[in-house]
Amino acid sequence: LFLTAMAIHLSLRVAPLDLQQGGNSRIPYVHVPAARMSILVYIATAINTFLFLLTKHPLFLRSSGTGTEIGAFFTLLTLVTGGFRGRPMWGTFWVWDARLTSVFISFLIYLGALRFQKLPVEPASISIRAGPIDIPIIKSSVNWWNTSRQPGNISRSGTSIHVPMPIPI
Repeated sequence: LFLTAMAIHLSLRVAPLDLQQGGNSRIPYVHVPAARMSILVYIATAINTFLFLLTKHPLFLRSSGTGTEIGAFFTLLTLVTGGFRGRPMWGTFWVWDARLTSVFISFLIYLGALRFQKLPVEPASISIRAGPIDIPIIKSSVNWWNTSRQPGNISRSGTSIHVPMPIPI
């Protein structure tokens, strides 16, 4: 709770507003953590699913089911906040961009896994295990294809954004 309150304080009070975008520049403080959580939860869910298939322990099945629900929420939040962030720049809420499309595919995989959880067989585990192929595509899509997005701002070699901005993210 403390870290969440601190991140909210830093993103709303400390981080500077963009001169051209104004308040719209604060959307990434929700969008980027949601996107990272959707990928992190997906990886954890895939690991739990794989461990369930190996051990048949019900704890791994429950963890993967909960992870699927949480991951679907964060992926939907990523798509919605990304649309709000992109609307002033693109003039529309949705653009068939490489990253948007690959995140949307990830969301469809989550929805399929949620739907398959109700069935007596285990196709949900199959869809969750096939989904990690989409993660490197999501991560590298802005660098692989020249679409409407700018290249990634944060990488292992550094960042191209102002120093106070990545701290709350």
